[in-house]
Amino acid sequence: MPPTLVNVAVGVLLGCALLGAAFDRRSIAIVAAAAALPDADVLLEPLLPGATNAAFHTLLIPTAVTLLLYWETNRQQSWLRERWGAYGVRVAWVALASYLVAGIGLDLFTVEGITLLFPLSDAVYGISGKFVLSTQEGVVFTYLRPESDGALPLWYLGEASDHRVDSWLSPTDGERRLRLVDFGYHLVIVVSAAATLIARFVVERRWPPEGR
Repeated sequence: MPPTLVNVAVGVLLGCALLGAAFDRRSIAIVAAAAALPDADVLLEPLLPGATNAAFHTLLIPTAVTLLLYWETNRQQSWLRERWGAYGVRVAWVALASYLVAGIGLDLFTVEGITLLFPLSDAVYGISGKFVLSTQEGVVFTYLRPESDGALPLWYLGEASDHRVDSWLSPTDGERRLRLVDFGYHLVIVVSAAATLIARFVVERRWPPEGR
């Protein structure tokens, strides 16, 4: 799976793009933290074997939060609206998007996979495929499989209890490593997020939104 720093970088890019007038240090920090939160399930690994990429990577969490947030922000006396106004509502929805897309989504497209429906199911799934234009084979697009009625290639990778995911807390080879970036494109994403964040703060300082 990508290092947590990469998840955070993608979350920062989402925040810079989606926060709009709600962008400030506090809101971008919340969105970045939401992107990192799924990887915190590694802390449960010593107590719950198989918790890595399972406990906080389950789709049940963002589904439940989506329903709760929709109900809360649409009722007549919304605590979030009364306390934080439109700012709070926007930050909450963007943080949820960051959790789902940057936190869970990136890890789904890896060979380690995630446990999509934990704790209802211990099955670990990952998505893999390719899109290639070849002079020999023509168009090769394996993200949709005709034999599976056009479904995404959601590969079953085993059960969470016996599907070990290497981490700094529970390394598979006994050597503890804190991974920051693994590949060149990871570094590009991190640098791009940092540059975008700096540029956004410069713009906000020079041309602050009305009413701030």
